[in-house]
Amino acid sequence: MLKVEQRQHVLNRIRELVLSRHINASNPDQNYEPWLQELEAIRPQLLDDITEDVFEERVQALLRGLNSSHTSFFRATGSEVPAQYAINATLQHVDWPDGVDRWMFCDVVQDGPAYQAGIRPGQLLLRQAGKDIRPPSNPMFRIGEPYVLSVMTPPDEKPLELVVHVPNRAAKDRPPMVEPRSLIHTILESRIGYIRVHTFPGANGSAFAQSLDRAIEDLLESGIERLILDLRGNMGGGIGSLRLMSYLCPGTMPVGYSLTRRKHAAGVDRNDLVKINKLPAGKTATAWMFIKFRLIYRDRSVAMLTESLGPKPFHGRVVMLINEHTKSAAEMVASFASENALATLVGTRTAGEVLGGATFDVGSGYKLRIPVAGWYSWGGSCIEGIGVTPTIVVPQSAARLAAGEDVQLSAAVHTALSL
Repeated sequence: MLKVEQRQHVLNRIRELVLSRHINASNPDQNYEPWLQELEAIRPQLLDDITEDVFEERVQALLRGLNSSHTSFFRATGSEVPAQYAINATLQHVDWPDGVDRWMFCDVVQDGPAYQAGIRPGQLLLRQAGKDIRPPSNPMFRIGEPYVLSVMTPPDEKPLELVVHVPNRAAKDRPPMVEPRSLIHTILESRIGYIRVHTFPGANGSAFAQSLDRAIEDLLESGIERLILDLRGNMGGGIGSLRLMSYLCPGTMPVGYSLTRRKHAAGVDRNDLVKINKLPAGKTATAWMFIKFRLIYRDRSVAMLTESLGPKPFHGRVVMLINEHTKSAAEMVASFASENALATLVGTRTAGEVLGGATFDVGSGYKLRIPVAGWYSWGGSCIEGIGVTPTIVVPQSAARLAAGEDVQLSAAVHTALSL
């Protein structure tokens, strides 16, 4: 049980960080007075004799009043995590023919905990640890713990009991989450290459960039002429997304820019921002990037430009799959492709969670994650809270997904063949 002084310190630290670092791209001149009034109004309740779980829940509710994504309050260990971040699977709310609302597994990462346990897209989640799980209640998981899930594969009515082991390998400097394998690639029909990107791991993006380079090289050697990029269920991540955007065009193009609260207040012009137009390759370049941005510049306000990787045979014939579980850096990719007509987007509108977050220690084992940089496309668009709309809207069909058919992927193949 936390002492009153400890809770007081945590709350004061949260107040300090919100007032000095928090930014919401859709409302960069946000008035924090109503939020401060709410904090002081509920402070006595937060200092009362309550459990740590209740304390955490109430602080989370308070932070929701900031109306921004990438905002959370959690313990360094023991916090509950949504399925997308814990078992690498997304869930879709479906109204099943039995008259009961259910959760259906939608995007299941191939090497994630859910997939390893035997869970596949189209299966229904019935129970977690013997307890019924139905919308709007979300299943939550703790890093490093096993869970017994009861799932059903339509049209079978007999549930399967599967044990999902959530590994104890939480991502560094981010909220508790299990980062999956970053990408997979294969050849589809008629010289169509397919790359599914699940996340953009790493602080400098170099490992992801190397993986993507190998995948592109392999596909080009196989003679592909069209490319499908699948960003459905992508959790976002770091600067590695720049390499993916660079493969969409032959030369250097402005992508977008981020602004911190300090740079926004100073009225800094996007053209005067420090530019990133190349990911580091090798230890020396990686070390220089660390020194430049962590020790010298020390600000998250940057402009991004593509790396000029040269012409590719699939340029002009790229299809990008997105859905409501496409988030953060993946939305930056989708926005860039849409704004510059570099790909035909297929699927459903993205999550609209594209702020640049940072995690801070606030004492007593707690951490606060808040957005410290707003993201804008080079054309000035802000997709925070809005998302990216696909060129061709194709909702996922629960019934057909349960039968093993991915209607969105089929639509993407049909679109690619028409380009």
